[in-house]
Amino acid sequence: MSMEENIKEGLVKNFSFLENKIQVQRPRRLLLDVDLERFEEVFEYLTKGLKFGHLIAITGLDEQDKLSFIYHMAQDGGIMINIKTSVPKDNFAIKTISGRFPSAEVYERELVDLLGAKVEGLPEGSRYPLVDDWPKGQFPLRKDWKTK
Repeated sequence: MSMEENIKEGLVKNFSFLENKIQVQRPRRLLLDVDLERFEEVFEYLTKGLKFGHLIAITGLDEQDKLSFIYHMAQDGGIMINIKTSVPKDNFAIKTISGRFPSAEVYERELVDLLGAKVEGLPEGSRYPLVDDWPKGQFPLRKDWKTK
């Protein structure tokens, strides 16, 4: 059995609700779709139990009625997992992971500036990447955003 299949099997063994929510995309790449309510416990297991100790990036997506966030993480051996979670656009708060990965703060600020995400626990700081005088409520990566 491949390392990817071992990881998948271990995740399903520990979290039965992940059955049919994990894909081995290709060698050394997995995709996991997890509900926001269960995100923290799965994230904790991946980082501590399975040693996915490198945050590569966080990608935000506007998917019409929801915002989705993909956390790209890697193990020392080079296996990457992409953990996707989604929230409805009318209630789009996620919790920061900057306590575990300080570098996440930059990615989370991008989510706030570009998609209008609410990141609970994100420390106060300057805007990124938009300028400080960017109009409030204007999120350029939202599909419904219009330039004036």
